[in-house]
Amino acid sequence: MSSMLPTYLRTGLLALIVLAGSALIHPLSAQSTPPSPDAQAATAAANPTSDASSPDTSASPDTTKKGTEAVTMTQFLAQGGIAMWFLGFASVCVVWFTTEGFVNLRARKLSPPALVARLREAFRSGNYQEAWNICKSNRCFLSAVLAAGLERIGKGKDAVEFAVEETAVREGTVLKTNTTFLSVIGVVSPMIGLTGTVIGMIKAFHTLGDNGISNPSQLAANIGEVLVATASGLIVAIPAFVFYYILRALSQGSVLHAESEVYRLLDDVPYEQLSGIKIGENFSTDPSAKTRSAQAGVSQKVSRDITTNCPSCNAPISVGTTPCPNCGTVLDWGS
Repeated sequence: MSSMLPTYLRTGLLALIVLAGSALIHPLSAQSTPPSPDAQAATAAANPTSDASSPDTSASPDTTKKGTEAVTMTQFLAQGGIAMWFLGFASVCVVWFTTEGFVNLRARKLSPPALVARLREAFRSGNYQEAWNICKSNRCFLSAVLAAGLERIGKGKDAVEFAVEETAVREGTVLKTNTTFLSVIGVVSPMIGLTGTVIGMIKAFHTLGDNGISNPSQLAANIGEVLVATASGLIVAIPAFVFYYILRALSQGSVLHAESEVYRLLDDVPYEQLSGIKIGENFSTDPSAKTRSAQAGVSQKVSRDITTNCPSCNAPISVGTTPCPNCGTVLDWGS
């Protein structure tokens, strides 16, 4: 029973994603460490021809500026390799499913108070067909469950309760589908990160085998891919699990609240008086076909010893009464 998000919520979600993306583009400044005095002395000893009186340019603004490499978050995440594409998609799904869950799994969404008030009035007046029409024109968890029960109201209390329970389970499962996906993302994301880790380690050892330590920058890039992929998988998985358990508890509470509202509405239904009535598309107020039985003049055999109710409408009758004062069925009282 999942429904599309309203326009204003979709706009807000898009704005949230854009803000998150822009925040990722802010640069991360990796400051290079200036050479220590011992390193400067070693350099001067190795180059005795250098002019000792020349100004120290190691601390000049230009040199310091060149030593600072600005690395954007986009470049940083790119080090994670192809695994980052899958993790990026998973992170968007986490934001989407979480937002949708908090919107659609509230108790007021599953059983709107205004709808419950309208249904209560219909039940008080005994207009069950109107209650069914209200449920069909106001789709939600409560209306779907209650409509299924109303359609079987002429078959007795047990049939109604069975229909309510069956529909509640089905509708609840549909409602929790996207919440279940959060759990799947929480399990799969670390595995994707570990896959990126293995790929990065393979590249690192391949670089080390080909060039030794003569190409440290390439080796560092491969090691960076290892760390970024692992960290990203955990960053996606942890919120997914947290929101999964939060939304699961929220959905269970909301579903139980809606079911309790359904049972409250059905508490005072006179099932015996409504035996045989049809609620729904094929609405009929002819319970147990009592009118057809009376018109056809079909007599019902009943026993003086054990019968206390009409076999057609189940209304209480006195022994020897015919026809039934409630439905008009001709009764054949045996000896």
